[in-house]
Amino acid sequence: MDRACAQELARILYFLDVAQDVVRAWRPRVPGVTEVLHAAWREHSYPAHTHDTWTVLIVDYGLIGYGLGGTEHAARNAGVTVLPPGVVHDGRSVSAAGFRKRVVYLEQDALDAQLVGHAVDAPLVMDDSLRTRFAGLDRALILREDVAAESLLALVREGLAWHLSGHPAPPHQPPSAPTARTTRDLLDADPTQPIRLADIADRVGVTVPHLVRAFTREFGIPPHRYLVGRRLDLARRRLLAGEPAADVASATGFHDQAHLTRHFRRLLRTTPGRYQREGRVVREPSARGVTRL
Repeated sequence: MDRACAQELARILYFLDVAQDVVRAWRPRVPGVTEVLHAAWREHSYPAHTHDTWTVLIVDYGLIGYGLGGTEHAARNAGVTVLPPGVVHDGRSVSAAGFRKRVVYLEQDALDAQLVGHAVDAPLVMDDSLRTRFAGLDRALILREDVAAESLLALVREGLAWHLSGHPAPPHQPPSAPTARTTRDLLDADPTQPIRLADIADRVGVTVPHLVRAFTREFGIPPHRYLVGRRLDLARRRLLAGEPAADVASATGFHDQAHLTRHFRRLLRTTPGRYQREGRVVREPSARGVTRL
């Protein structure tokens, strides 16, 4: 991650003195997610209430005490906490230093309704890989990386379902290689267009988690990262052809020039504008007819 991106991410992630209360919330464009909430509270107790969503959260700092379904629990800076829809809960700071948390609210159909009781009994899921994926999902939602967010959301939902239902065996899925290659062909058909992995998965006849795992196993990177690479290839050619960076960004599938710049920095440690200017210098002939370096 480049420095500017890291600074912006840190700002949005409220990495501030916990003595300063902070609440930030927004609704992303990713289907299945109704809201994202970041909160840092030093002294706060919220009353008993319910949500019509699945509430999935991680705690970055401190300890949250809460009652859920008549039983006391604690959300800590380990694992992932999942609170089911329609069940009364409250919450409070346990330590004097307060707490910081990141919350993603998922639509009711994100998890099977039969898992509500399991979530009430054991809302804290101790799984480091699931927590890492949730943090990645949160980051993707912040940075508006919609395909990455869709991919990670599918894996988070699957992980939660496996834990809450007692780690059942995953359903039978087709072999990985044909799924991965068909997915790559569909992404290559027009990398500049908005895509949903769910649409590709339906077309291939697999789940989104299987698609992501199959693609990653076959090609070494997840489909959203492959897609960004294809878009960057197209952007580089257009930049070297002299097109304005803002036009290149919109023509190659990026949200805007800032979005293009972030990925450009990550891959090449330079900006699109500098890449374009230096490319022009290399191609411009000198007075003696020798290419200038």
